[in-house]
Amino acid sequence: MDGMMKVANYYEPLVMKIEESPIPEIADNEVLVRLKAVGICGSDVSYYYGHSPLDTPDGKGPLYLGHEASGVIAEVGSIPTKLGLFAEGDRVAINPVQQCNACPACMRGEFNVCSSPEVIGVSVNGCFAEYVKVKYTHAYKIPDEVSFESAALAEPLACVLNALELSPVKLGDVVAIIGAGPIGMIICEVARAMGAAKVILINRSNPRLEIAGRLAVADVYVNSVERDATQAVLDETAGLGADVIFTSNPSGESQATALLMAKNRARVNFFGGLPKGTIVALDTNVIHYKELIVTGAHGSMPVHHGKALAMISSGRIDVKKFITHNFKLADIAAAFAAAEGHAGLRAVVNP
Repeated sequence: MDGMMKVANYYEPLVMKIEESPIPEIADNEVLVRLKAVGICGSDVSYYYGHSPLDTPDGKGPLYLGHEASGVIAEVGSIPTKLGLFAEGDRVAINPVQQCNACPACMRGEFNVCSSPEVIGVSVNGCFAEYVKVKYTHAYKIPDEVSFESAALAEPLACVLNALELSPVKLGDVVAIIGAGPIGMIICEVARAMGAAKVILINRSNPRLEIAGRLAVADVYVNSVERDATQAVLDETAGLGADVIFTSNPSGESQATALLMAKNRARVNFFGGLPKGTIVALDTNVIHYKELIVTGAHGSMPVHHGKALAMISSGRIDVKKFITHNFKLADIAAAFAAAEGHAGLRAVVNP
């Protein structure tokens, strides 16, 4: 497709310019998506404020950020056309981690830990633009009853589904989540859907806990500054500890605390990534003597995106309630300021 489009081009920390750029030319195995809704992830905030490098060759811009996205197909490559998979006008959500399909991890089917992925908005141009190109294997048709905004949040929900497959919640479990941001609240919702008997949400400040309380995502809310979080979990579990713990914030202190509030043989998931190079002191004797199962969770598998859209479509998970701000592309700086300042929950840009 010929023509120009508006983009928010990231150059360096706090420097993002609204510019005109050529609409991307697609390859035979790609589709062109006219974007309708793009969420601002915590990783986007980290890149924008210079806390983390991009996955470009030099770790820097220029690059269009943004990877939680949905839109309408504007052009279809020859391969998906021949296969009859997509047509212009199809509503789609995007899986941004486009694996290479050739490395040892991909050969094992471990696509989310591919050694050479193209990640939309991280290593290749992303979705803070009017159009983005994406491999047809990474576009998912949106059910009619799902809005573009909800479909954009299928990506973080897919990441949560991956985490809860790695650290499963069983019927009757007590689940503790450290970090009451949008991801933490989505983990609460999925844990309940999987049969948790009690969900405990922990955060360092009250505003997010108050929002979580109004949305009724958990059963117990703990301000870890006002009350010792480990003791609070022990009090709620007759001294046994939680069956599953997720850290959904970028905090080494939370990771250490998660081990202490865990029940014997509990599952502990370090969902929130830390800045690269961070070293955390952990008492590994706690892992040893409690026989804890400790794992990380990075991104999601392709199958999780379809599952996420199905859960949203069924009404089992309502992600739209976590969207508290909408911005135009021209107001991208204000959108990032709102996200970084923890004003509300998820901010969405509507290109």
